[in-house]
Amino acid sequence: MDGKRPYNETPENREPKVPRLDQDEDYIHWDVEATCCYLRIEGLEEWESKFKEKQITGLALRNLTESHLKEIGIGPLEKRLQILHSLQKLWHITDVPMKVFNDPIHGHIEMHPLLVRIIDTPQFQRLRHIKQLGGAYLVFPGASHNRFEHSLGVGYLAGQLVQTLNERQPELLITRRDILCVQIAGLCHDLGHGPFSHLYDGMFIPHPKVRPGYKWKHEKASVQMFDHLVKENELEAVMLEHGLTLPDDLDFIKEQIAGRPEAPTTTPQGQAPTTPTKKLPYKGRLKEKSFLYEIVANKRNGIDVDKWDYFARDCYHLGIKNSFDYQRILRFARVCEVEGEKHICIREKEGANMYDMFHTRSCLHRRAYQHKVVKIIETMFAEALVKAHPYIKIQGSGGKMFSLSTAIEDMEAYTKLTDCIFQEILNSSSDELAGARKILQNIICRRLYKCVGQTSPTTHVEGSQDKLLEWAKEVASSKPSGEDVVLKSEDFVVNVISLDYGMKDKDPIDYVEFYCKATPTKANKINRHQVSKMLPEQFEEQHILVYCKRTDERELKAAKKYFEEWSKTKPQDGAARAGQHSTTEKNKAKRSLLGGHGGASR
Repeated sequence: MDGKRPYNETPENREPKVPRLDQDEDYIHWDVEATCCYLRIEGLEEWESKFKEKQITGLALRNLTESHLKEIGIGPLEKRLQILHSLQKLWHITDVPMKVFNDPIHGHIEMHPLLVRIIDTPQFQRLRHIKQLGGAYLVFPGASHNRFEHSLGVGYLAGQLVQTLNERQPELLITRRDILCVQIAGLCHDLGHGPFSHLYDGMFIPHPKVRPGYKWKHEKASVQMFDHLVKENELEAVMLEHGLTLPDDLDFIKEQIAGRPEAPTTTPQGQAPTTPTKKLPYKGRLKEKSFLYEIVANKRNGIDVDKWDYFARDCYHLGIKNSFDYQRILRFARVCEVEGEKHICIREKEGANMYDMFHTRSCLHRRAYQHKVVKIIETMFAEALVKAHPYIKIQGSGGKMFSLSTAIEDMEAYTKLTDCIFQEILNSSSDELAGARKILQNIICRRLYKCVGQTSPTTHVEGSQDKLLEWAKEVASSKPSGEDVVLKSEDFVVNVISLDYGMKDKDPIDYVEFYCKATPTKANKINRHQVSKMLPEQFEEQHILVYCKRTDERELKAAKKYFEEWSKTKPQDGAARAGQHSTTEKNKAKRSLLGGHGGASR
């Protein structure tokens, strides 16, 4: 045996273990003798005979009440309450001193000592230097929050949801180990983010001049960084001390972050797989606890505590109203069996609140995350990183040097890669970084690329880096007849903005299970018209934005004509819109609207 729990191990065939307060899951599998042993540890040996007489095993402990203890002859009342208090230590985590954090979103939140040990590491503290919303801070002055505080919030909310389910449904047999593992997964789910968050893995890594075709997501790096964090800070012993079972619980934590493990493929080198990747069963928890995987990162329908925190936190810092109330979902969530598996379900009457949640996501993307100025700032910063890429080296393990893109292969090097790279390039005096430095200076001084047009495709398009470059070439080749300004493909930038409810063109509520008050154990679907007849009929829209890098007024006018000519060849919903008029023309129009007087608004 390699120390891992056998996949077919069940309460029936597992050998009872000697109970210890820091091995909390064991109580489920205790026989009568092990239960009595626990009573002796707690100084309650005088009641052993009562427990033996009624053959009380560990599995029955969760269902014991004060009245049950009275029936079997345990008294007086204070003795019964003492026994119940001792038993609750087995599945509650509040019996240890907590550290309190004052969070602007959730108020005073408590963190378990094990979580605090994880927080107080260089790998986790790195998140203080990675902006939650990337380049949005350069458009929205309040969006200065970082991945650090978001991760604290997700860890807290993960604990709130799992403990709520534990108290509401003791039959789920959620243990202290389960609660701690879910909280750790929430805390560590974003460890793998690179500089300016999604800009790094979405725009820089797959760039044709960096690592074209390389499939990499920050979730993969989060798992690798978590392993590195545990090893470098010698936390395995601390985890054992707090009752975790290794390596099972480490597997469970990483599966919550990255999703269901995939079977290794044997596709020939250089060829794309011809069949979908096969998903393997989870290793960390057995099937009866599959609902625990839906708390931090819900791959099934997207309803998870990660979104609950960033909706509330991002709206707060952006100054955008948030209509979604996660507190109601906490109150009305429960676990039901669906097709042989246990899933988290929501009360039927919360259907409208669910749509509010997904609508909030869409609004945040429209108004902030994919704001056209945010998109172009992030595009410019990605270009700066591409230019700086060959010249910046980061020392990793064993003294080996890594580039901005290969640092993801060494967590010691990757720990040093944060948003600080912006200032490092901006303040450098190296001739090699002159091109990258010039782009960042343009960002700081607001000399941004100008939007020359926008169009909306009729069908879904994949905005891969290669496709965007192909469209830029098409725009450059769409020179109108009679136009004497010559523009090249490198003068244009094309971006795709995708706005949806989280599942592209699908209604996410179709993937949510509900229960009603009369039959809380039975899950069912609801018809969208049961919620409201005013819900959207379409759940996705896309916009293609074309920008020009030139700043001369005459060249920008020409770029708009190039765009208009190109857009005639593309199927689109509605007419394509050319970009704003020149600065001079805009000012004239503004003065006209203001009755000839100047004015400014922002």
